[in-house]
Amino acid sequence: MTSFATKRRPAAADAVAPDGSEVRVLLALPGGSMAHFTLAPGDTSRAVAHRTVEEIWYFVDGRGEMWRKLGDDEAVVAVERGVCITIPVGTRFQFRSLGPGPLEAVGVTMPPWPGDGEADELDGVWPATIHH
Repeated sequence: MTSFATKRRPAAADAVAPDGSEVRVLLALPGGSMAHFTLAPGDTSRAVAHRTVEEIWYFVDGRGEMWRKLGDDEAVVAVERGVCITIPVGTRFQFRSLGPGPLEAVGVTMPPWPGDGEADELDGVWPATIHH
């Protein structure tokens, strides 16, 4: 049996995602975890693909674009507050913040994020502005 939990979004980032965005860890259950991602205005993430997890992102602020490619399916979509997207296992993806404020999303990762080595850095559609 899992106990219930409550947590406020941390003011400071807990980590940097493999794509370069700031991560604020929220909560997790055995089936999935949740985090808040922030990409500064004008920044473009590194392109990555997850090995074993899939995600659903809900954008809560800012405006930008998200590129996704899985097999022969490829698309760039505009993202802003109120837009929700999926990232199936193995999807190549990259996103960028078009400003004027940061691009922010809440993401659910299923199963929970396993740690280092989960994401492979790949070539994307835009030059990344965030480097290691």
